Amino acid sequence: MNNRSKRSDRESELYRAILTLKDADECYNFFVDLCTVSELKAMEQRFEVARLLNDGLIYNDILEKTGASSATISRVNRSLNYGTDAYRTVFARMDAEEEK
Repeated sequence: MNNRSKRSDRESELYRAILTLKDADECYNFFVDLCTVSELKAMEQRFEVARLLNDGLIYNDILEKTGASSATISRVNRSLNYGTDAYRTVFARMDAEEEK
């Protein structure tokens, strides 16, 4: 069975654990312990692609800047435009925090 067809449990201890982290250092250390180097790099790249798409950059510029494949850029773009709006929520909160 394809694991992608199963939705993760929102009440999973993993998500509750993430919410207990106090700062960026704790978060970084937790994800370093939780993920492989390649998993972390992939998540970091997808987040950077989402930020650049949100900022209005075009695919070719994003590909050049990040090295992400066009498939990755397309997948992130779909999430950004048709997902749960989590990226935009996070970006808005980060921008508000920077303005302080």
